[in-house]
Parts: sequence; C-alpha cells; structure tokens
Amino acid sequence: MNVALNPPKLFVRTIALHDHASGLVDRLPAASPLAWLTEDEGIVGWGEAARLDLDGAPASTEPTDTTRFTEAASWVDDLVGDSQVQDEVGLPGTGLVAFGTFSFDPASAGSALVVPRMILGRRDGRTWLTTVSDEPDPLPVPPLPPLQEPRPIGPLTWRQGSMSEERWTATVADTVDRIRAGELDKAVLARDSFAEAASPIDVRTLLERLRTRFPSCFAFCVDGMVGATPELLLRREGDRLTSLVLAGTRPRGEDPDSDRRLAEELMSSAKDVDEHRMAVDSLRASLGPLTEELDVPSLPRLLTLPNVQHLATPARARLSPGVSALDAVAALHPTAAVGGTPTADAMRLIAEVEGMDRGGYAGPVGWLDGAGNSEWGIALRCARVEGAQARLFAGCGIVAQSDPRAELAETESKFRVMREALSD
Repeated sequence: MNVALNPPKLFVRTIALHDHASGLVDRLPAASPLAWLTEDEGIVGWGEAARLDLDGAPASTEPTDTTRFTEAASWVDDLVGDSQVQDEVGLPGTGLVAFGTFSFDPASAGSALVVPRMILGRRDGRTWLTTVSDEPDPLPVPPLPPLQEPRPIGPLTWRQGSMSEERWTATVADTVDRIRAGELDKAVLARDSFAEAASPIDVRTLLERLRTRFPSCFAFCVDGMVGATPELLLRREGDRLTSLVLAGTRPRGEDPDSDRRLAEELMSSAKDVDEHRMAVDSLRASLGPLTEELDVPSLPRLLTLPNVQHLATPARARLSPGVSALDAVAALHPTAAVGGTPTADAMRLIAEVEGMDRGGYAGPVGWLDGAGNSEWGIALRCARVEGAQARLFAGCGIVAQSDPRAELAETESKFRVMREALSD
C-alpha cells in the first residue's frame, strides 16, 4: 500500500453560525462534494486540504488483512498531532475532520481519507463552519457558497452488470450447495448494474433525494461513493460506541395488510433469524476484546424503511482505553452481514465466484474528527459515480435455506433506492 510520506501541517478554525434556514446540501459546490447526512443534520465539505490514498494489498494478502485501517489511523494521528485547531463549538464533527471510504477487500484499491478545505455542519440545533488552511495566520472567514440548485440528471441508459441474472442465480445455487456441504455457514453475494447519463451526474441531486426519502438512513458522498445506508457500523462519542446490526430482509407490502404479513413472515423466518444471529455473533466476537462493557440485546427488532424492512439489533459498548474508532472499524469489518461466516472462508468464496471487484461497496464509509469522535456506516444502497456513469450495487446473505430466485428479488428491492434516485 502507498501512504503519503507525511501529512501537512494544518490550521483549523471552527466558528458558530446563526443562519439555520438553508439546507446543508444547498451550499455544496458541484465539484467533489463530501457529505454525511441524516434528516436535517450532518456535515458536508468541499475543497481538499489533505488526502490519503491507499493502494490495494497484494493478491496473496489474507482476506481479513487490516493494514489499510492501521495505516490510515497512523496518518490521522500524525495529522492531528501536527495541526493547530481553534474550535469554539466543540461538538462531534467540529474541528479537524476527515471523510473516509475503505475498500471491501484489502486487495482492492480505492481506500481514501479526505480533509476538506471547508466543512458546514449542523447538530442539535447548532450550525457551524470549519475552515482549514495551510497558513498559521487566520484569514477572514470566507462567505458560504451561494445557494445552488442541483442539476437534473436527465435520461439514462441502463446496461447489465458483471453477471447476467441467470448466471448470478446459478452462482447463488452453487453457493447454497457449498454451504450445505459444510464449506461455510453464510456468504453475502452482490450484483452490480450500470447507468449512463448524457452529461456528468450531479451527486448533489442524489444526496438531496436520498436524504429526504430515507431520513432514518445515512446519506453519504465520499470520493465518488454515493448512497443511503441503513447500517451504522459504529458511532463513537468519547469512549462510548454504538452499532446497528442488520441482516434478514423483506420488501415492503403494497398495503398495510400485506406489509404486516411480510413483517410477520420475516420475524418468524428460521432462515432470516439464523442469518441475523450470525451477524450479531460476529459483532460480539469482534468488539468483545476492545471493550470494557458490551450490551447486545438477545432478540432483534423490526426496522422499517420506505423500500424494505430488516431484522435489526442495536449494540452499545464502552471502549477500553487506547482503542480508537479506526481500531474498532478494523475489528468489525467485514461484518457477517456483508461478508459471511466464517469470515475468511466467505471472503475467499466472494472473490472466487462474484465476478467483480466491489471497490468501496460494503466497505466502511464515514468520518472521524481530531477528538476521536466518528460515525462509520457500511456502504450499502449505493453507487460509484464517475462523470456520467453510475455503478450500482446490491447484495444479500446466502445460507443453506436460500432460494436463488428469492435472493435475486431481494437484490432488486435494494437496487430500487439508487435507481429511483437517479431516474426521478
């Protein structure tokens, strides 16, 4: 992996703002925006004060290798140690902030951390602006960019992804046979799909649609990865950590009766409950060594989203002294909900049969600040946007009871999030 020799010395200033009327996305310039949003809160950034890019590891590297996370953590420590920060707000997401995206597989390129030149944030009714400079003398606070109307995306041309539907369902069927033969317990298989617009896609349009349609999700844009994930890998505030495990899915019904029937079917499904249990057990095993307290409910609850419903288990923990947010990210990724069980066996099977490089899909995405606070989600319900092209992803957990056609239908439900955000 290639790591920048030394991060720059930065001078960071956060001030409170009193204008709470405009939306955060409304202020974003079109060029390379960064965002992490829930409802009307979150942080957005633009410009680039510092950047770390990490190449993929050699193909022979173990699939659970965490080098990209430890090298990123070292770079952040050096950056924080060398920078000077004036922060009059003192909330999570103020001061020095880096947005990040990490590849699903250690052998994939595309892991990056970006420190913006400007960050606009809102939390608990308070709004702030952070400026990041290379010069020690504080400059006058620059004006916010004018309110901007995101560009429409326009007509799209769709094309098949790395596998046809028929080949993908055959791959699922073969994976079920291998699970039943005892090779592993679960593997999460994904598909991709491509959309091409007539002109470069304005990701601010996607962000605004995703933020308003999925207010309980995390709408994100980091280095070309854009989406709305329901899955909180972890939130750290001080020494407190929270996480949300999602595994087991049904679509929403067409009316209240069918919706309720699908929810009851999900809650009573031996296949989905077992899949969810594997994901919860994976979290317990990963976080246990890093925590002094860990509280994980014994039974899941139902999480209802506009397009799908999931089995969900929230977890809370108190981290041991010296454990950073990126230490926890490295321990948790890949969760059983996006990789499988046992982890290494599932990762090898995915690399063997999936027929594509996931890049940042199903990898950690989020932000961290100089005080150690952070929020990281799993990059799901997302697309990789480059110019006029969007590459969409969707996946599902394969276990011994899986039916290939039902798993295909589940990926179609999950594709809807980004397909509709692109097409409206």
